[in-house]
Amino acid sequence: MEISEGLLGPLLLARNAIDRSAALRGDEEWLAGAWADEKTRVLVIHDGQTVIRRFTDGAAVVFLSPLDAPEGPRYLLGLDPDGVAYFAVQAPLPPGEAAGLRQTGALLDDRDAGLLVYAVALEAWHTTHEFCPRCGSRTTITASGHMRVCPKDGSQHFPRVDPAVIMLIHDDEDRVLLARGPEWPEGRMSVLAGFVEPGESLEHAVVREVLEEVGVSVAAPRYMGSQPWPFPRSLMLGFVARATTTDIVMDPAEIAEARWLSRDELSAQVESGRLRLPGQVSIARRLIETWYGKPIPGDW
Repeated sequence: MEISEGLLGPLLLARNAIDRSAALRGDEEWLAGAWADEKTRVLVIHDGQTVIRRFTDGAAVVFLSPLDAPEGPRYLLGLDPDGVAYFAVQAPLPPGEAAGLRQTGALLDDRDAGLLVYAVALEAWHTTHEFCPRCGSRTTITASGHMRVCPKDGSQHFPRVDPAVIMLIHDDEDRVLLARGPEWPEGRMSVLAGFVEPGESLEHAVVREVLEEVGVSVAAPRYMGSQPWPFPRSLMLGFVARATTTDIVMDPAEIAEARWLSRDELSAQVESGRLRLPGQVSIARRLIETWYGKPIPGDW
């Protein structure tokens, strides 16, 4: 089966309905006015979670007004089409149901999903980049949470994004290659993935990672789409590639199990419960379902 490009959607963590409004991040007068506006909405973020409200068929982020928001580092997330400003505040959560992206990413609408991904990513960066990598001084937050500046040497530091390739490998018998890492329980499997190394193209990273992890050579990597994965700061770049060899030689430090599966084998194992696939919010799930040809019930 030929895998067509552009069929990965919906990528549930790649949605967005907000203008990020980068030009306003340093406008102190505008920021003060926006924070004084009762229409402004505030998302409180803590350890990758926010407060949500559940419905019968979905969920929504619980936003606060600036007046009700707790004290804490404040990040401008942007403006909606009606000009309403959205901020994130990093602080202990107010009362309510706390949840993260893994639990709610598939339940939120485009606006709330995009805002929560954004806030989670910014919080993760600030939490791990408080000090200057040049001199060790504590840095200060500027640009509405989108830059940190060292007061000692003046260096500027921006939120990191770590590019990672994630690839569905299929062979000439139209089988898919699935694997699990040593830390995963038996039965949980996914496609292969790995970080892009310095000086390396995405296509070379696909070829290298597959060969290193399972000893399989691949050809013709094709880009399919991307999705942020802020756990803590990855950008997952999805590919499909064709295997030119099929013998599996696993790197035990990376892979505990790997095997080729036909569609019938995958379907039977999922239905029996012997195989569990990645969650609906992951690009891995979309790559597998694109190869399979339709949605697959069940996940982690």
